Amino acid sequence: MARRPAKAGGSIARGSGVALGEAVFRSLCEALQAGSYRAGDRLREEEVAQRLKVSRTPVREALGRLAARGFVEPAGGRGLIVRNLDISEVLELYAMREIMEGAAARLAAAHASTPEVDALRDIEQAFVEASETDTADMARLNRAFHEAICRAARNRYLDNASRELQDWIALLGPTTFTVTGRPSTSHGEHKAIIEAIAARDGDKAEQLARAHIREALRCRLKLLQKQ
Repeated sequence: MARRPAKAGGSIARGSGVALGEAVFRSLCEALQAGSYRAGDRLREEEVAQRLKVSRTPVREALGRLAARGFVEPAGGRGLIVRNLDISEVLELYAMREIMEGAAARLAAAHASTPEVDALRDIEQAFVEASETDTADMARLNRAFHEAICRAARNRYLDNASRELQDWIALLGPTTFTVTGRPSTSHGEHKAIIEAIAARDGDKAEQLARAHIREALRCRLKLLQKQ
């Protein structure tokens, strides 16, 4: 069956103070995170330029940066394709994610303000209220939850590394919330992490966050076995 055409979003806003090549790069990264581009999708300069309403030069620059980071690879002289990670890369990715999410939760337990803890609860409540048939919305709220913990950790280097890791996670395809029962178990794990952060218990927050990622990996491997 033919792949659906990937979409990179609307045109790039001018006058934002961001160089055009950087703006295109960010737009493509956001498209990866949103699932608009998935493993095996083809990216052509002309097509991306038309969609974003820019010239091909900044698109070429952005695609070069994506290739340098390993997100895309040559497609036999016909543009680039989004990479498909092998099982060893998936295991390495989740091993690093476990370390980073654990560190973020520990630091958040030390630094999160009361409003930030309240915001985590609000995000999680929205996650609970999301329809279990709308896995894309649950994935979006899940990203917001983990991003909020990283911000509360008060460590810009951890925050930057976590954002890059999320770009790699986006290459894995369908969210783990498509696995039966994962939304409810994830909610329980999120809730426990929030309470540990609120209680300023860094040891427990890190332990729970790491266990949360290990469970996410278990679900990811389930999905990969079905492919």
